[in-house]
Amino acid sequence: MVAGKSNGVPKGQRAGESQSSMPADHCQLPIHYLRRLMEKKKQIVMSGIRPTGFLHLGNYFGAVRNYVRMQEEYECYFMVADLHSLTTHPDTTELKTNVHRVLAENIACGLNPDKVALYCQSHLHETCELYLYLNMLAYKGELEKTTTFKDKVRQQPDNVNAGLLTYPVLQTADIIIHRALYVPVGKDQEQHLEMARNFVNRFNHRYGQIFPEPAAYNFGEKLVKVPSLDGSGKMSKSENQFATLYLNDDDELIRKKVMRARTDSGPTATNSAKPDYIENLFSLMNLVSNEGIVKKFDEDFNNCTIRYGDMKKQLAEDMVRFISPIREKVKSILSNEKYLKEVMEKGAEKARISADATMKLVREAMRFNYF
Repeated sequence: MVAGKSNGVPKGQRAGESQSSMPADHCQLPIHYLRRLMEKKKQIVMSGIRPTGFLHLGNYFGAVRNYVRMQEEYECYFMVADLHSLTTHPDTTELKTNVHRVLAENIACGLNPDKVALYCQSHLHETCELYLYLNMLAYKGELEKTTTFKDKVRQQPDNVNAGLLTYPVLQTADIIIHRALYVPVGKDQEQHLEMARNFVNRFNHRYGQIFPEPAAYNFGEKLVKVPSLDGSGKMSKSENQFATLYLNDDDELIRKKVMRARTDSGPTATNSAKPDYIENLFSLMNLVSNEGIVKKFDEDFNNCTIRYGDMKKQLAEDMVRFISPIREKVKSILSNEKYLKEVMEKGAEKARISADATMKLVREAMRFNYF
């Protein structure tokens, strides 16, 4: 982790510091005064989730859980990435519904719109301007090597659009428009974050020290990669949906999915190494089950007495207890469209103050100060 670096911080300002207390006429203030106003104690956190499907267990433990923890200690900007969704889902017929659902899911998981800026990506037009500037610092060869780009090309060979290629550039703009220092991400997003640091360093080298380098942050813990139920990889919104546990799944579907998880006839020698797909079951159990229960099944495995049917029944009930309260709260929030509109408006206002201050610094650094 590169947390705490001072790279890319304007003189007179500490890395990742807040910008949210600007007066209404801040756009007219001189740069040196604007920099002083941007000095705050809280460091800045930014992250986002695409509205392309229901949030799943991997989203929760890889990102949203940390959102909730961070809102108490940091200045947080959490975004519904509707522009990113267009790279794979160009039909916008259901977009509004999907955006509302993601907002509701995040709030149901514990995010407080009064403590964070919870906003929609398309409501922050400054991001698109910064995205354009960063594209001039991104190179086709490096973008084509991105793992997620190659995966999407394989999944949608007839829709390999420019937005898909430059996805990491827009993601960088999303982060640094708030001059964020920390980004709570899952294991699969580490490559994108490394690219963001590269773009930041190129900008700072060419135009001056404006941006801090963003760092993955997980409260000092190992980045979480939640395994799929079939043992084939991580949980995903788009691939093998029966192997993914969604926060919207009803109780019986949760039980059915867990009981279908891959197992075998069990170990034949004491203290054997666990196969990957069995290790995955224990990983899932560690997320939602009591420590004593996990220990019991671990001992059963080591003693060659484990009954996988019993283990999966226990895991299924623990998953039901974890997911069902979130699911029911989401339903309640979605029934109040007026409230969701107010959340988006409040979040957009907070985000615009931050983004507008950043872009004033960017335009000055790039010498777009013609008048």
